[in-house]
Amino acid sequence: MIYNSFQNEKLSALGMGCMRLPVMADNPDQIDKEQTQKMLAFAMQNGVNYYDTAYVYHRGESENVMGELLQDYPRDSFYLADKFPGFSQQNLTHVKEIFEEQLQKCRVDYFDFYLVHSVSDGNIDAYLDPQYGLHEYLLEQKKNGRIRHLGFSTHGCMDTVKRFLAVWEDDIEFCQIQLNYLDWTYQHADEKVKLLTEKNIPVWVMEPVRGGRLAKLTSSAEEKLKALRPDESIPAWAFRWLQSIPQVVVTLSGMSNMAQLQDNLKTFSAYKPLNADEQKAVTGIAADIMKNAVPCTGCRYCVTECPQGLDIPALLAAYNRAMVDGAGNFKTPGDLKDMPADKLPSACLACGACQAVCPQSIQIPATLADFAARLN
Repeated sequence: MIYNSFQNEKLSALGMGCMRLPVMADNPDQIDKEQTQKMLAFAMQNGVNYYDTAYVYHRGESENVMGELLQDYPRDSFYLADKFPGFSQQNLTHVKEIFEEQLQKCRVDYFDFYLVHSVSDGNIDAYLDPQYGLHEYLLEQKKNGRIRHLGFSTHGCMDTVKRFLAVWEDDIEFCQIQLNYLDWTYQHADEKVKLLTEKNIPVWVMEPVRGGRLAKLTSSAEEKLKALRPDESIPAWAFRWLQSIPQVVVTLSGMSNMAQLQDNLKTFSAYKPLNADEQKAVTGIAADIMKNAVPCTGCRYCVTECPQGLDIPALLAAYNRAMVDGAGNFKTPGDLKDMPADKLPSACLACGACQAVCPQSIQIPATLADFAARLN
């Protein structure tokens, strides 16, 4: 395992993201605890010491399961990260209650790393509103030793990041951003890395394979990469690309099965950043992917807000498959053949509740309307 230094800590370069744990019968609310336990044991045995959960992951069950399973290990053998879910404004009136609940669910007395969760263009005003007392409360918890290191995660634009740091910069020790070879230019991740570097704020990475989008490419793209590195898996290319960015301390991967964990551990057993020709290859692949795709990562924040109960990530994934893999062919949407009529794209009310919480700022109602029109 590669390790990186952060202050006086030695952190595994690969962190286990707990947003996409193995589940039972494809039910995101029902974590497969037995498989998760096996993955956790294997990760621990192979040097992973950073584990990242959140209040909303698996609709609250991620904290419960990780809190239970981590009891098998000495508290000083792992670093646990959690986050305050202020992206939903109603939570901002319950700062203390939620923090105490998180400690209880995770069965710990303190969090090694604690983040202001998903600062974005749609919630920045609420996050900066002093009436909620979030800033003061988290600083108090840090003073009391219940938060060891304070940071924030963001999917916001540069202006949003700058606005947040204008208030929180003196107290922020790290920043978690969506960083991969698709978003380097698409979401201006390059500018964010530059800004954070100027402010001496280390970078944590989320969505390194963009919700799995970079784990499986077109056959022509995969052939191009295999010709350059025959023994490297396709997901490994995304991680090798990140190894070329020196500001990155921890890369989080939301692994859903043992095979993904084993492949990632193999990648992080050695430092092999991309050379100039390899960088050029992935840049070209990224440009091809983004011609027609909607940048959904499957975080499912939108699902909790949808009054129709639509599985929006599944719908957007079907849309992307038709646009990217099917070259715009919507005539045979096999993804939707077993979906009831009231869950199809045409059921969208265009209320905008989903778009308001989307970290990617996707025009979801407009996309679903386009999807419905194409299907018809």
